Amino acid sequence: MRRLRNRLAGAALSVLALTLTATGCSGSSQASPGTQAGSGAPSAGQSVANRVEPLAGRPTPRLPVTVRSADGEKVTVEGAERVVPLSGSLSEIVFTLGLGDRVVARDVTATFEQASKLPVVTRGHDVSAESVLSLRPDLVIAETTTGPAEAVDQIRAAGVPVLFVEAAGGLDDVGPRIQAVADALGVPAAGTELTRRSQERIEAARGDVPHGEKPRVAFLYLRGSASVYLIGGADSGAGSLIEAAGAVDAGAASGLDKDFTAITSEALVKAAPDAILVMSKGLESVGGVDGLVKIPGVAQTPAGMDRRIVSVEDGVLLNYGPRTDQVLKSVVAQLYGEDGAR
Repeated sequence: MRRLRNRLAGAALSVLALTLTATGCSGSSQASPGTQAGSGAPSAGQSVANRVEPLAGRPTPRLPVTVRSADGEKVTVEGAERVVPLSGSLSEIVFTLGLGDRVVARDVTATFEQASKLPVVTRGHDVSAESVLSLRPDLVIAETTTGPAEAVDQIRAAGVPVLFVEAAGGLDDVGPRIQAVADALGVPAAGTELTRRSQERIEAARGDVPHGEKPRVAFLYLRGSASVYLIGGADSGAGSLIEAAGAVDAGAASGLDKDFTAITSEALVKAAPDAILVMSKGLESVGGVDGLVKIPGVAQTPAGMDRRIVSVEDGVLLNYGPRTDQVLKSVVAQLYGEDGAR
């Protein structure tokens, strides 16, 4: 999620200069995660569980260990009693490895049940060094896109080991990220087991994808309250998930080579999506499906005409963590319907 936010920061600047319709910016909606084709009611079995599923058994960290951080530094971890993961995806990994009781804080994107009561150490999505250090962590795990850099430098300067993990960009990153975290926590065998479990479940979810003509799916990032309306391109981070669901990334296929581009009627008509993928809060921010189809150009697409909308919770859609199989199952179920019909 933090990688997505950083990509969007630059793209959003261009959007603020545009005059897009304010319709549907009320922030309220009857749509909920798992809404099928704009029906207004959630379909059973389509929402991602709000809990992570730890591995059976509880691994015991064998420390100290020295690992290579994604920023090129060697990091020696001598203790893992008080761990601070600085993204929702990294928090999921630690909890799913069975070490959630060692996590003492969370990023604002860690919204799953087991982490929900932990103190938040981000301000407006930026890390607060003071908040982190006040919790006396012995290990901080960060994304390569975590910022601001000054805050991370301040944490390191205080003597706290900071491990950077490569930000997730697709399904292929699930295993390497799990293993990087597990190695740093001194539980490499648990990392191998979780990687295997995750990959097996993802492959099983792929097996549920119907064969036949591939629908075109456009990923839209929406924040109605800020008048931010973007369509994902080749580097949005959603392409891998869309392709795993047996679909075509409509934005990338239409020639959008940037990560995100401001929505225009022309861009949407060219993308011609059969379905639209959105984050659930983004959908709510524009007034649900009714508000979404009022955004210029949406109603003229096959997706808009059919009200074919796929909505997944913000905290997990592009996390590419241990719940990725559930995300993929949700997308497939909503995209094709429970019976697999197109």
